[in-house]
Amino acid sequence: MNSSPDTDLGAAKQAASDNAIQRVLVLEMVRVTEAAAIAAAKLIGRGDEKAADAAAVEAMRKAFDTLYMDGTVVIGEGERDEAPMLYIGEKVGMGKGPKIDIALDPLEGTTITAKAGPNALAVLAAAEEGCLLNAPDVYMDKLAVGPGYPEGIIDLAKSATENVLAVAAAKGCEPSQINVCVLDRPRHAELIAELRGIGCGVVLIGDGDVAGVIAVTDEETTVDMYMGQGGAPEGVLAAAALRCVGGQFNGRLVFRNDDEKARARKWGITDLDRIYKLEDLAKGDCIFAATGVTSGSLLDGVKRRRKPTGEVYMTTESVVMRASSGTVRWIRGEHRIG
Repeated sequence: MNSSPDTDLGAAKQAASDNAIQRVLVLEMVRVTEAAAIAAAKLIGRGDEKAADAAAVEAMRKAFDTLYMDGTVVIGEGERDEAPMLYIGEKVGMGKGPKIDIALDPLEGTTITAKAGPNALAVLAAAEEGCLLNAPDVYMDKLAVGPGYPEGIIDLAKSATENVLAVAAAKGCEPSQINVCVLDRPRHAELIAELRGIGCGVVLIGDGDVAGVIAVTDEETTVDMYMGQGGAPEGVLAAAALRCVGGQFNGRLVFRNDDEKARARKWGITDLDRIYKLEDLAKGDCIFAATGVTSGSLLDGVKRRRKPTGEVYMTTESVVMRASSGTVRWIRGEHRIG
């Protein structure tokens, strides 16, 4: 059956409308992370992790309410009985428009913020419904490398040494020229010793492993690989960022007790030993957005400034990425506060 010109025109208008909605959402997501970052920044160095996190959560929730979308939090602050706001399963947005799954961390680096350390971020990822892994709040073994390497260059089933040797060979250098980012935790003592034993440089970070994973994609950093164990929700957020800018990621959930295994099964995870690849964690048309709370390797933090006129404002630096277009936008904002 041939369609009429009116039908074709209507379909074209609808497609254009849908595309416009998605383009708007990409930039609107930055408003959400900006709001959380500004709220958290007021508590930098105050020593109160809970207050900083609560401020970021509340600001992010209010910002979501202004967006034209039917959003569902698939990775949030915890389950409904544990988190009063932005809990897993919570609906966000205006309740109409595209159906969007949201993974978020309103303040990635609560301890960093409380102590005024580097690399605290307000972070979120958004994707079409069903495209983000609904990861339970458990630990995850993580292995990441930036773009430009043969597919499958990293493998979480292999040792740290084997993975470094593979990347070094592909890069055409010695292992001593490879730098690996690792969270500075007692649980990583053996990993760090193994890496240093083959001559690797180890870049230790105190917190903020989303920024640590993203560092492997930045040519201006000295980080070639990311290894170690951190939060599974942060793993999904980092995977969404890599989907937008390139790179490879392996993740495997780590369960410390039967309660955590039961929680995973509740969310539909039955293969507890599975190694997840990048598109197992984040697929489809993903959006990743982050705003710096404190300055770090990825973004500058929120700063309070006063203009010669006496007007007080906050400056923010954000990045927003989209997988379908490969677009990365760096956005500097000025927000008048008085």
